[in-house]
Amino acid sequence: MKKELVIPEGINVDVTDKKITVNGKLGKLEKEFKYFHDIKLEKQDNKLTVSCESEKKKVKAMIGTIISHTKNLIQGVTAGYTYKLKAVYTHFPMTSKVEGNRVVITNFLGEKTSRTAKILEGVKVEINGQDLTVTGNDLEKVAQTAANIETATKITKKDRRIFQDMIAIVKGKA
Repeated sequence: MKKELVIPEGINVDVTDKKITVNGKLGKLEKEFKYFHDIKLEKQDNKLTVSCESEKKKVKAMIGTIISHTKNLIQGVTAGYTYKLKAVYTHFPMTSKVEGNRVVITNFLGEKTSRTAKILEGVKVEINGQDLTVTGNDLEKVAQTAANIETATKITKKDRRIFQDMIAIVKGKA
């Protein structure tokens, strides 16, 4: 079983053992596939070839996963990723701000303590009123940071039909 991925111009892909490194105009990303045994990664000219001797369904799925991750790395170093979030409140006006490597949300549901969400390395968060924009070139880190912000405003022990305050992901992966 074998699949190929054509590498676009301006992108440099290096393959060493089970590690793929992609360089582009927005930086350098790397991904290691150490758990995928028996799968061979090879780069020839402008093509990345992922192959295996086996014809099993799981192997086919793993090959597709490696190709998809590599496509995400290529898009990350060419265009990057953006997630948009919206702060919605009905009862108490919440505010959010960036402090170092975390987003601090104050006055959420009138709480005296602030809620925080971690910003992962290489990710930038911009706050413009009620709109939050999370950008970066690594899809996994950008998505996890957006999820951290959304999870920080999770409501527990209250009726969610009445208390509908939250920060929610409006648009992702573009």
